[in-house]
Amino acid sequence: MISADETKISHSRLDDVQGLGLGVFLCALGMHVLTHVGLITGQTAGIAVIISYLSGWSFGAVFFVVNLPFYALAYRRLGLEFTLKSLISVTLLSVFTDILPLGFAIQTINPALGAVVFGTTVGFGLLAMFRHNGSLGGLGVVALLIQDRYGFKAGYVQLISDAVIFLVAAFLFPLSIVGWSLMGAVVLNLIIAFNHRRDRYIAT
Repeated sequence: MISADETKISHSRLDDVQGLGLGVFLCALGMHVLTHVGLITGQTAGIAVIISYLSGWSFGAVFFVVNLPFYALAYRRLGLEFTLKSLISVTLLSVFTDILPLGFAIQTINPALGAVVFGTTVGFGLLAMFRHNGSLGGLGVVALLIQDRYGFKAGYVQLISDAVIFLVAAFLFPLSIVGWSLMGAVVLNLIIAFNHRRDRYIAT
């Protein structure tokens, strides 16, 4: 019987470009929906969203700055390739989220639907990025490190960190906003928890 390691197939450079590009686009689309309906999320994106709402600064710019401290950790633990891919992905997401509203105006969307659309698009966007050895940096890097070292799923790690961020948000925003936002975060993290398994996905 051939093991997964023996049949592992590496991604080509083109594979990585299309996979990471698709992942970033899906994440940017989800963030556009999220911020349009005024919801929040977890992880470093959630921290950036909260700062953006409170300060009026661009989400893209805040998200880029918030991620900067995590690159040293990513480089030490996950290597240069992962760090560069994450840096490029974060930069592209920061740009995409600022330009998407110029060509994609949302007229009406229910907050509950917006939460599901956000969770679904960002969840699958992150899966695409993870499978091409990339991420959106920040707390996602910490989640992947814990999963690789201890076997505790990245999705569950993110749920715990999200809980802390949402607890803080409960003191800053209406509870209805926090409630719908929490639903979106649960959808996102369950998608990752059920689908992100290295032993099932053998290409790297």
